[in-house]
Amino acid sequence: MGNEIQVAQQELIEDFELFEDWMDRYQYLIDMGRRLPDFPDALRTDENRIRGCQSQVWFVAKEQDGRLHFEAISDAAIVSGLIALLLRLYSGRNPQDILDTPPDFVAALQLESHLSPTRSTGLSSMLVAIRRFAADALQAA
Repeated sequence: MGNEIQVAQQELIEDFELFEDWMDRYQYLIDMGRRLPDFPDALRTDENRIRGCQSQVWFVAKEQDGRLHFEAISDAAIVSGLIALLLRLYSGRNPQDILDTPPDFVAALQLESHLSPTRSTGLSSMLVAIRRFAADALQAA
């Protein structure tokens, strides 16, 4: 069935299919974002900011036992929900799996057509950052 990320993507897509319309999906995203763990103020630095996001987004990665663990937060509710979604898919995963798994959920959930252009760009920027963290971790190994 593929790697952990593909399995998580499929579960995520099935979760979203439970909601009839996009208002409910937005609410689900916002609720996911509200449950993000606290993000230390000390990490809210310029260095940890993701460029390309209209709202403020801070994203950090650390490697542990060959897996990447992400922490992130945004000052915007929907973007925090997108972060929660990305952490669910990518945090605690093997860097090679991150690079090998296309983000099919974006098309499957029709995120591009339902997010504003700036949020869509922000999502892309976060995905690029996750892949960069994974590539850097592999290079360091």
